[in-house]
Amino acid sequence: MERTLVIVKPDGIKRGLIGEVISRYERKGLKIVECRMIEADKATLEKHYIEHREKPFYEELVSYMMGGSIMVMIVEGNNAIKLVRNINGKTNPVDAEPGTIRGDFANTMTENIVHASDSVEAAEREISIWF
Repeated sequence: MERTLVIVKPDGIKRGLIGEVISRYERKGLKIVECRMIEADKATLEKHYIEHREKPFYEELVSYMMGGSIMVMIVEGNNAIKLVRNINGKTNPVDAEPGTIRGDFANTMTENIVHASDSVEAAEREISIWF
């Protein structure tokens, strides 16, 4: 069983898409094993997004993620990381296929509804940050 971290970002929460996001994972046979709604603090977000620290969008991203509630989840299943990322769609909603979460609901690179771990190592690191 593989585990991955998923975050429903503030735009997904504000738009009432938590149920839609979860149902897409569950319909694929994935299981939500833990979840909670939180207000993320700057220190935790800086730790989570450390690989982006030198990128021009970093400060905007951290600030955005502190702008509202987020839902953090551990999603489990066979090939969970790849399946979740396929369900989410490409990071840039312009490139995301219709039928994916981002293809159907996202508007911008920052406000793209969800975050998901991109590797086993990232999933382990990110889950340890949030849980």
